[in-house]
Amino acid sequence: MIQRIQSLYLSMTTLISLLFLKGNILNFINNEGIRYAVNFRGLGMITGENKFELISNMVPLSVMFILIPLISLIAVFLFRYRRIQLKVTLSLIILSLLLIAVIAYYAITVTQDHGFSLVVGYKMFLPLLILILALLGYRGVKKDEELVRSYERLR
Repeated sequence: MIQRIQSLYLSMTTLISLLFLKGNILNFINNEGIRYAVNFRGLGMITGENKFELISNMVPLSVMFILIPLISLIAVFLFRYRRIQLKVTLSLIILSLLLIAVIAYYAITVTQDHGFSLVVGYKMFLPLLILILALLGYRGVKKDEELVRSYERLR
């Protein structure tokens, strides 16, 4: 299972996507210097002592933060069923694209509606890394499936 490179890619996707469950994904600051953040629970204000006061829930984002590591972990353990693993990995790619779109939507919406400035952080770029790893995993599973089909033709 772990000898296959796509299992490593999908495992890394799982681990990276688990980072979204803790900490802030997007950070904002307004003109008065008050910090706001988007995390797993939603949009909130960061008060003194780094306490998070929730302003609004962002349910689609929370659902994706749970689904991506779950689907990625399922894809890792489907190594015996390559065709199903291909479909699950493809759904992971689609979900990763949706995550990127939803994060961009919330970043644009919050900056325009509330007049906040976006503070660039490394977690903003993790969805892109998740997408790349999912694509590499898909490519590896597809190569394995083609290899098995070529051996079956030889029989």
